[in-house]
Parts: sequence; structure tokens; C-alpha cells
Amino acid sequence: MSTAEKRVYKGVERGQQFEILVDGEKIVAYEGETIAAALTAAGLRTLRHTKKYGHPRGLYCGIGLCQECRMVVNGVPNTQVCQTLAFPGCRIETQQSHQKRQK
Repeated sequence: MSTAEKRVYKGVERGQQFEILVDGEKIVAYEGETIAAALTAAGLRTLRHTKKYGHPRGLYCGIGLCQECRMVVNGVPNTQVCQTLAFPGCRIETQQSHQKRQK
């Protein structure tokens, strides 16, 4: 099943399709869609790893409260991808625990 087939289509009007780069791999995203939605549709579940044990973390609340969806977006660590819209050419990386928020 392709990533396009994993999305809900009935009753949904999609924006323009484009590609984003996630850990060096191209995935499909749509205009108006969050990065988290694009990652979920592509089957990508691990967004970061915990500091103490390196356990994987993924999307949890989806509304910006839990901080579990932090990733590096265009070089900016701790970006909440459930609250960040995907845009053409954005570069996303799985976040490692040692990365600190830029000021």
C-alpha cells in the first residue's frame, strides 16, 4: 500500500502535493497538513529518543501539550511537528536527546 493510499480521501479536499525530506528520505505531504500527519501517513512512528534510556517516542496527544513530537525541522531542534505545517522542501530529522532548543 502506498503512502497516498493510507490517507483518508472521502470528504477531504487536499491541497497541493509536495515532498519533504525526513532523515534523508523523501515522503509525500499536502498543503495544509502538519508534519506529524505526513509522517503518520508515511508509516514513520519514531520522532525522537529519550535522554536516559534512548527509548523511542512518537506522536501522543497531537495538540501540542505533551511535547513528545519534538523533532529537528530545518535545523531547529524541539520543534513540535503536530503544530507545524509541512511545506515544500522542509528537512526533518529524528531528534536525539542531547539536542537543545535554540534561542
